[in-house]
Amino acid sequence: MKVNPRSCLCPVLLCLCFLERGYEASHHGQAKIISRSHNATHNHNQTKDGETEIHHRPKRGWIWNQFFVLEEHIGPDAQYVGKLHSNSDKGDGSVRYILSGEGAGSIFIINEVTGDIHATKSLDREKKSHYVLHAQAINLNTNKPLEPESEFIIKVQDINDNAPKFPEGPFVTSVPEMSEVGTSVFQVTATDADDPTYGNSARVVYSILHGQPYFSVDPKSGIIRTALADMDREAREHYSVVIQAKDMAGQVGGLSGSTTVNITLTDVNDNPPKFPQKNYQVFVPESAQVGKPVGKMKASDEDIGINAEIKYSILNPEGAGMFSISTDKDTREGVITLRKPLNYEKKKHYSLHIAAENTHLDPHLTYLGSFKDDATLKITVGDVDEPPIFSMDYYIMEVYENTRVGTEVGAVTARDPDSKNSPVRYFIEQREDKAVYFDIESISGVIRTTQLLDREDTPWHNITVMATEEDNPSLQSHVPVTVQVLDVNDNPPMINTEDEIIICESTRAGQVIQTITAVDKDDFANGKGFSFSFPGGIPANPNFTIKDNEVYLIYPSGTQCKSHTLCLLLTRFLAL
Repeated sequence: MKVNPRSCLCPVLLCLCFLERGYEASHHGQAKIISRSHNATHNHNQTKDGETEIHHRPKRGWIWNQFFVLEEHIGPDAQYVGKLHSNSDKGDGSVRYILSGEGAGSIFIINEVTGDIHATKSLDREKKSHYVLHAQAINLNTNKPLEPESEFIIKVQDINDNAPKFPEGPFVTSVPEMSEVGTSVFQVTATDADDPTYGNSARVVYSILHGQPYFSVDPKSGIIRTALADMDREAREHYSVVIQAKDMAGQVGGLSGSTTVNITLTDVNDNPPKFPQKNYQVFVPESAQVGKPVGKMKASDEDIGINAEIKYSILNPEGAGMFSISTDKDTREGVITLRKPLNYEKKKHYSLHIAAENTHLDPHLTYLGSFKDDATLKITVGDVDEPPIFSMDYYIMEVYENTRVGTEVGAVTARDPDSKNSPVRYFIEQREDKAVYFDIESISGVIRTTQLLDREDTPWHNITVMATEEDNPSLQSHVPVTVQVLDVNDNPPMINTEDEIIICESTRAGQVIQTITAVDKDDFANGKGFSFSFPGGIPANPNFTIKDNEVYLIYPSGTQCKSHTLCLLLTRFLAL
């Protein structure tokens, strides 16, 4: 820059700023000159080199450039910032330069004679990026300002002194197993406190330090993606991925920070159930109760949660007719339950074809094949020494009352259902509080009377017959037997009234004076007809007669009314 000599009378502030980075290119060792006076005039002359000469004729005002100072200076000497100079300064020491404002005297000091400014402390741009100061030139002889006080800025120039940082971490995330390559897993973001507008100090690039070849990271966005196809949770479930963020666009010398992302593969249904073996055997006694479990089977599944839930079924009709199978939700076992009673003598073996299949299928993984397996369960029915079985569930027998003691009432039969066909013995269960009316022959099962039976006293008898095996008396069976006592005509009729009959003497002949009734304890079939008459051997009163079921008076007219007592004997005749 060339200054017109005619402007030497005007104070000029020259800025000398030496920077370590790139400002030579932008400023070419000189700064753009800014006039602080609105009254300044400018003459522009073209030099022979093509440069433009700027002539300043300020009437008053400072002319200076913006200053820069490099942060984090660690040299032994104070860092040179720039120079204040007035064109009124003839170099005779008559001009004094004064600096005021932010950091003046503490951070920034000025040589009052030369106008040189130095920074005495190491500055941190991330804490304070610029300082606003004021400059003034004073005539020492008059102690008056040569120019009005003017404001200028010292900017702190950034250097790469901050490494990228991850605000949080380590991180925990997950991704389904068997995910396609490139599936987004997680995004990390690092921050850099350096100046993002200057150079590459804050330009961060991501890379993966640990976790390859399973995962990759986008260098710009920090998005972590799957990099390996068909990652299997059952083979490996957890991954620890270390991500690095490096500034200076990843160039050599850049600062870096790292974080850890712990990735878990979540389960999908990519494994079918499998029976450990194809054939199973179980022994079930024929005495097993219907509705109770008789065996268990279990298919294994390497998946977890609902992806490992299994449903069991019996495929063959013969097996499904006798047995059922259900899934134990806690153990995931197939529990086989008996549906119908077993009989060793009829069928000794059963073969069950059992299938196990997943209940929750992933339609995206059907290409892996069938999620089903099958096995065979052979059930052997065990022979059990069973108690005798009666030919009927209950028996009803009949016998007439008053029959002689020892009369046969009926017979019960029972057999040993086992193959050895042990002989059966019979007994009647006796109760101490009841009389014994019947006995049973232990070998034949014939029941006989032990007392005379009276239907009018007890028309029904309930007894319990017990059958045991001769070889094993502890095995017992019981059956109810009901004996009905049949009626015979063994009870006479009885007149049910003993009242005296009173009549008046004026009673007309043929008038009914009393109706007599009778009862019979025997069954209606044996007492449906009665015949009433005066008993023989007793003189009959001619004034009275019995007709059908009525007593009639035969009495002469004109006689006085008297009281008569009539004795009647009743006999019953059987209707022939």
